[in-house]
Amino acid sequence: MMTQFSIDDTGIVSSTEGPGQVLVFVAPDDREKSILRDQFLLDDYDLSSTLDPDEVPRVEASGGRTFIIWKIPRSAKVSEAVELGVRPVSLALVGDRLALVMNEGEISFSAREFRNCRTVRDVLLGFLLYTVRHYVGHLRVIKQMSSELEKKITVSMENRHLLQMFALSESLVYYVDGVEGNGAVLAKLHSIATELGLDTRQHQLLEDIVLENGQAARQANIYSSILSGLMDARGTIVNNNMNVLLKNLTLINTVLLPLNLIASIGGMSEWSMMTRGLDWRVSYGLFSLGMAVLGWLMWVIVTRFIDKGGARRRAAST
Repeated sequence: MMTQFSIDDTGIVSSTEGPGQVLVFVAPDDREKSILRDQFLLDDYDLSSTLDPDEVPRVEASGGRTFIIWKIPRSAKVSEAVELGVRPVSLALVGDRLALVMNEGEISFSAREFRNCRTVRDVLLGFLLYTVRHYVGHLRVIKQMSSELEKKITVSMENRHLLQMFALSESLVYYVDGVEGNGAVLAKLHSIATELGLDTRQHQLLEDIVLENGQAARQANIYSSILSGLMDARGTIVNNNMNVLLKNLTLINTVLLPLNLIASIGGMSEWSMMTRGLDWRVSYGLFSLGMAVLGWLMWVIVTRFIDKGGARRRAAST
């Protein structure tokens, strides 16, 4: 799908008549790909790179055409875990026309970064700045989600929240890669600013974008290091919560076990019937003694079995 926009005194507006200065292509078909080839000098390799989710950000400037592969945050998907990621967008600048090509999603030019756009180069820089701030906004959300998951993990005895934390940590790895790749693109654009035809104001804006992207990269690296570094500790918290629960259940069983034993012995009407020729004090005393001897024998057998198993493991390790 192709959407055309023009630039006037009010900003970037949709264009229905004539060729627009800014063209947005979403999942272009064959006809739209031919427009990109003819008007923006993109070949099949450029088009395939644009639609490849694993493409590395880069800049190509030659023959009056500037071609940029740029990574932007993907819209969040909420299921069992929140899925975040990045996707590529290509920007082709030829003369006074700009094309943005992507495989999915949409672009809104109503953001504050596009308010003072007067040329297509302003639109290009505004889009880069909008993307950097979009990354920063997602990083804030990731920090909030991490804090909420930490609170849930503190009292959790299952792995669901821990798996969500793993998914969040994996998403941050893609964010770090995308922001740092975009940083390399910005460095290249800064070195060829004169060839791009940027004036003094646009050059200063580009420097601000480089600075903000560097801050976003540092922030993403810090969050990624914290999440990955404390993952083992969070897993230990879940295991400790389970151990506390098992300890409490063991204490309950320990309290109830002698009570159950007394109640069971006292309620054996069959034993009283079988030993009715004996005094009940003698019969129940013999029964209690037999149970004590049987318990002692089981303790000895189990203890020796455990000791032999430990000896075999020590011998195997040496």
